Amino acid sequence: MMSNLFSTFDPATSTSMSYNWLSTFIFLMMLPTMYWITPNRYLLLVNNIFMQLHQEFKTLLSSPTKGFTIMFIALFSFILVNNMMGLLPYVFTSSSHLVFTMTLALPMWMSLMVFGWINHTQHMFAHLIPEGSPPALMPFMVCIETVSNIIRPGSLAVRLTANMIAGHLLMCLLGNNAANASMLVMPMIITIQIMLMLFETAVAIIQAYVFSVLSTLYTSEVAYEITQ
Repeated sequence: MMSNLFSTFDPATSTSMSYNWLSTFIFLMMLPTMYWITPNRYLLLVNNIFMQLHQEFKTLLSSPTKGFTIMFIALFSFILVNNMMGLLPYVFTSSSHLVFTMTLALPMWMSLMVFGWINHTQHMFAHLIPEGSPPALMPFMVCIETVSNIIRPGSLAVRLTANMIAGHLLMCLLGNNAANASMLVMPMIITIQIMLMLFETAVAIIQAYVFSVLSTLYTSEVAYEITQ
């Protein structure tokens, strides 16, 4: 029995340690080894999806950064698996916590920023002023671009967390009301729950895609300056 709506997002299951975070990797632990070495239709489908993502990420990067697409495909797959696992009953949604999302967004952004500012300081300074900016607005453009760069990992993390929490809270509300609903209202609530479940499935896929695409775009800006 839930004490409140937010108890479904509580990772603490014991006083010593939280076992709920194991759900982040449980899909990989349960996946049979034969899946990776035996050709089948599911593996062919996954490979086709990965190749499409590779071509799209390669186009977005628009610079000779080899190996970056593999990292973003892995990021997309990892977020998608955790989002989909959170849709199952009694499974902890790790992607609804800022600890999880910020861990994915901050290290990659920080590594690119540190590498760019240490090794290509002049290009990074030039990137703070968009081309064609009037001289009178240059100080303001530097402030705006600096703030924009700083809040990028936070915006990525909050976007994914907020979208996953919103849908789960709505499903919890409908689920609690369904227990006390009459037989006449019950079919309508079940229909709404099914439609909401389909919507949440689409949100889980879209948010994983948006997170990886925005990470690619942020990386392409820094990578473009570095490769010039």
